[in-house]
Amino acid sequence: MFALAALTFAALFLVTAPYGRHSRAGWGPEVSARLAWVLMESPAVLAFLAVFLLGAQRSATVPLVLAGLWLLHYLQRTFVYPFRIRSAGRKMALSIAAMAFVFNLLNAYINARWVSQLGSYGVDWLLDPRFLSGAALMLIGWLINVHSDTILVRLRAPGESGYKIPRGGLYRWVSCPNYFGELLEWLGWALATWSTAGLAFAVYTAANLVPRALAHHRWYQERFDDYPAERKAVVPLVL
Repeated sequence: MFALAALTFAALFLVTAPYGRHSRAGWGPEVSARLAWVLMESPAVLAFLAVFLLGAQRSATVPLVLAGLWLLHYLQRTFVYPFRIRSAGRKMALSIAAMAFVFNLLNAYINARWVSQLGSYGVDWLLDPRFLSGAALMLIGWLINVHSDTILVRLRAPGESGYKIPRGGLYRWVSCPNYFGELLEWLGWALATWSTAGLAFAVYTAANLVPRALAHHRWYQERFDDYPAERKAVVPLVL
C-alpha cells in the first residue's frame, strides 16, 4: 500500500485523474457518473462488512466502534453522496471506476482484517488518548467533508450548469475543504486503530488527494479572474 501511494502521488502530478471537472475523452468506455460512484465505493461497505463479520473479534466492543466510524464515512460516500451531486448527463470512464473499485476492495480487506482479526484491543482502548484523538479527528473531518460537499451541491440551482466560486465554511481558506476533511478523517483512523493498515490508508489518501487538490486550485485560478488570492489548495494557511 505504501508503494502504491508513492506511485499514485507521482502519477497524479503528471496526469490529473479524468473525472469530475477534469473529465476528458480517451480513457475508454464511460458510464453514468452516479452509477460509477456507487459501484466503485461499494467494496468499502460490502467487502469491509464481509471481512469484518468473519473476524474472531467481530462482536467485541472496540472493533464494533471502529467499524461504526468506518461505515459512517462510507455509507454516506457510497449511498448518499452520489445522489446529492448534480450529475445528470455526466459520465465517468469505466477504467477510472474499475481502478477505484480494486483499490477500495483491497483497502477494505486490509482494514477490516486488522480491526476484527489481527488487532488486539481491550475495552480500555476507548479511553486511550490515541483512540480519543483519532475518533475526534474522524468526526471533525467527516463533518467538514459533508458540509463542504453540501456547499458545492447548493452552488447550482436545479437545471443550472456551469461552475461558480464556492464560498462559506472552510472555502474561506482553501479550495478543497472536502479533501481536507478526508485527510483529517483518515489521519484520525490511523490514530484510532494505531495500525499499519490505518497508516497506509492515511498515506494513500494524502498521495491521492493532495495532487488533485492542487489541480483543482489551479483550475479555479485559471477559470476565475476574481478567485480569492488568499486561498490555499487544501490545508488552511499551509498548502
